[in-house]
Amino acid sequence: MVVWITGGCGFIASNFLVRYVPEHPEIRFINVDALTYAANPESLAPIQGAANYEFLQLDLTDKEATAAALARTRPDVVINFAAETHVDRSIRRPEEVVNTNVGSVLSLLEGIRGLGENAPRLIHVSTDEVYGGLGNDESTTEASPYRPGNPYSASKAAGDHLVRAYARTFGLRTCITHCSNNYGPRQAPEKLIPRMIARIQAGETLPVYGEGKQRRDWLHVNDHNGAIWAVMEQGQDGETYDIGGGEEMENIGIVHELCAVMASLTGQAESQYRELITFVPDRPGHDWRYAIDSTKIRRELGWQPAVSFAEGLRSTVEWYLANPEWVAAARSRLEVAHA
Repeated sequence: MVVWITGGCGFIASNFLVRYVPEHPEIRFINVDALTYAANPESLAPIQGAANYEFLQLDLTDKEATAAALARTRPDVVINFAAETHVDRSIRRPEEVVNTNVGSVLSLLEGIRGLGENAPRLIHVSTDEVYGGLGNDESTTEASPYRPGNPYSASKAAGDHLVRAYARTFGLRTCITHCSNNYGPRQAPEKLIPRMIARIQAGETLPVYGEGKQRRDWLHVNDHNGAIWAVMEQGQDGETYDIGGGEEMENIGIVHELCAVMASLTGQAESQYRELITFVPDRPGHDWRYAIDSTKIRRELGWQPAVSFAEGLRSTVEWYLANPEWVAAARSRLEVAHA
C-alpha cells in the first residue's frame, strides 16, 4: 500500500508521519512537500532513514509535475494536509494563500482524475473555520452551512467545494474532514500556543488580540491524526467528518494556562510571565467562537479524543523547552517569510 502525505513537513502531517511510519512498516509513505516557510524538515528527524518512508519535493500548484508524480508513484490513498494555514498571513497576503490552498487542491484533483480507474482515494483535511463564527450556544455539524469570514477560511471552503464537485462530476473517491484548533509539538511559532511559549522564553511581550475573549475548541494533534487514520481505514467515500477536541477555552485563558505551566517548569513566578501580557487591537474579521459537534465520527468510526487539554498543554510546553534548536530555526524562517 502506498500513501501520499502532502505537506508532510508541516505541523499536523509531520506528527502523523512520525507516529505512523514506525507503526506500519507494510505501508510505503511518501511525503510530498514544497518546503515553503512553514515546512520544517527537522520535524521528521525521528523517521529519516526508515525503509518505508521517502520524501518528494513538489509544488502541488504545478499541475503537470503533480500529475507526473502521481502517475509515477501510484498511491492508493492521498491525505491532503498541505495548506497555508495562518489567518493573519491570509489577511496580509491573501493572493498567496488563495493560490496555494485552491490551486494545490485543483492540481491534485486533476492529477488523480487523470489516473482513471487507478485513481487513489483522497482524504482532504480541512478546518472548522469554513463554518464561520458562532454564538454562545451553537456548534457546527457536517450539515452546517459554510460562512467563511477571512481569506484563509474562504480558500479552504473553496477547496472543499472543489473536492465535492470532482467527486460528483468525475466519480472520485473522497472524504473531507474538518478539525478544530490543533496544538502540540512541531507547530510553527506563528500560532498562538507555540508563539507564546517562544515569547515567554525570550522575555518578550505576549500580544493578545482585543480582550482575548475569542473562544476555540482545542484538539491535540495526536488525537486529530488518530481521527484521520480512522477515516482512512473506515471512512465512507463521499462523507464529511468533523473532528473536535471538546476542550473550549478563551484565548486569554490559554495564555494564563501557559504562564502557569511555564512557571511550574522553570521555577519562575507565574506573575513574572503574566506581566508580559499586552492587549493589542483585534485583527480584521476575527471570528469570536468556533465549536464542533463530533458526534458523527464518534458514533460511526468509534473515534474519541484521548488527550486532555491540561495534559496536552504541559507535554507541548515540555517539547518546546526540550527542542530550542528546532524553535530557533522555525522562528528564523518566519522572520524571513514575514519580512
